[in-house]
Amino acid sequence: MTTDVTVTDEAVASLEGTADPRLRELLTGLIRHLHAFARETGLTQAEWERAIGFLTETGKMCTDTRQEFILLSDVLGLSMLVESINGDRAAGSTESTVLGPFHMTESPARELGANIDLVGGGEPCVVSGRIVSGDGTPLPGAVLDVWQADGNGFYDVQRPDLQPPGNGRGLFTTDAEGRFWFRTCVPSPYPIPTDGPVGELLKATGRHPYRPAHIHFIASAEDHTPVTTHIFVAGSDYLDSDAVFAVKQSLVEDFTPTDDPSLAREFGIANPFRHARFDLVLDHA
Repeated sequence: MTTDVTVTDEAVASLEGTADPRLRELLTGLIRHLHAFARETGLTQAEWERAIGFLTETGKMCTDTRQEFILLSDVLGLSMLVESINGDRAAGSTESTVLGPFHMTESPARELGANIDLVGGGEPCVVSGRIVSGDGTPLPGAVLDVWQADGNGFYDVQRPDLQPPGNGRGLFTTDAEGRFWFRTCVPSPYPIPTDGPVGELLKATGRHPYRPAHIHFIASAEDHTPVTTHIFVAGSDYLDSDAVFAVKQSLVEDFTPTDDPSLAREFGIANPFRHARFDLVLDHA
């Protein structure tokens, strides 16, 4: 006979036939921690039903261009925790951070120097740098996947009626010296979507939904471990209270105002503009 004392061990014992040992380990831990949570908090039937309803509504918000479960993981700090657990990198390598919920479409391949801001309206800037190995050796032919919100804080998939597909996105390949550069607009702080269950959770807990200004990157190269990261704009609001806990000090960069005519000619952009320059450092695989 099952009781509240025996149910946990019985549920764990039911996994004995699981062929995959890692799956058995994960489910065993999940069962034990969930049962311990229910006992510790005295979870009521009404609260359990409300939680099931919340998860159901979270699933209903998911589409091919929106992942509400990733957003939920982000605001609970789980995404950042998993990234940190798995992001053990050599000293000096670029630190990783969360993927976020908007890497949902394939970035279009673009030539170095291309402008990924297809709608305008934001402050023009150039982002440049190199992808290098841990010893500083440049990595020619490395791939840089870039995505960001527009000047109003929205991704292309959020406003398809106002932004063409691929706005704020680009897939670049470094040159013979490992260099990359592209034109865009200076990112701005923006709120994560609040029109779904995650937004209701933030409201219920008195939390703001804002993220500091940033650009997303995935850098990859042959024989090296890819890194998923952001570059945050120095001085941006919310650097100390990012809604998804993703800010790391090493990822904060200056977007420096400039009217240098030689730089304007080099990057094919009109003065004045802002310029952010940094290296992305990858570990050997």
